[in-house]
Amino acid sequence: MTVKVLIPTPLQKFTNNQATLECDGSSISDLLEALETSCPGIKARLCDEQGHPRRFLNFYVNSEDIRFLEGTKTALQDGDEVSIVPAVAGG
Repeated sequence: MTVKVLIPTPLQKFTNNQATLECDGSSISDLLEALETSCPGIKARLCDEQGHPRRFLNFYVNSEDIRFLEGTKTALQDGDEVSIVPAVAGG
């Protein structure tokens, strides 16, 4: 199944400056592996040593935060859109 992935600008150096990728995966975890295969080095920027998304990155599936779904086990359907969004803080 094909999923559209929106890549934030700071990570586009791993995607040949592409802001959008089409990847296969039945879950966020599978999608992360597919991203690493097509864009070597990107997974280390997205995940910690245990394979969990880094704290300063938010992943959304069709505008739903995966933290409120099933995390990296969140199932994906053909045509879903996954957004990777850097956290913003300030005051």
